[in-house]
Amino acid sequence: MTTVLVCDDSPLARETLRRAVAAVPGVDRVTVAGSGEEVLSRWAGERPDLVLMDIQLPHMDGTEALHRLRDSPETRKVPVVALTAFAMREDREQALRAGFDGYIEKPISVRELPGQIRHFLDGKEPSR
Repeated sequence: MTTVLVCDDSPLARETLRRAVAAVPGVDRVTVAGSGEEVLSRWAGERPDLVLMDIQLPHMDGTEALHRLRDSPETRKVPVVALTAFAMREDREQALRAGFDGYIEKPISVRELPGQIRHFLDGKEPSR
């Protein structure tokens, strides 16, 4: 079973992303989180194959949550993709330097999202 965890602090963006990701062929389950802390706490029960995480989150931003995921051997290899409304080339490069496996600009393109998600899931064994 392929699970994708979507994290965004905006309920509307979270629901839009959840629906868009759920429509991607090969994605069996989509779970959501509203904060970096929630991503970390959900990890044990969810075991996602891919995390799509907003960078701008309250309290613990997406970069800090990413670093905490990378610190643990259990979560180190899961692809984490930055979601952000920042569209400058430097923003993309900064996200990749921070350790994100990729970068998807918001608003997302529903047309491009399936290919983007497949790119990060291809070649990866589902966790369940």
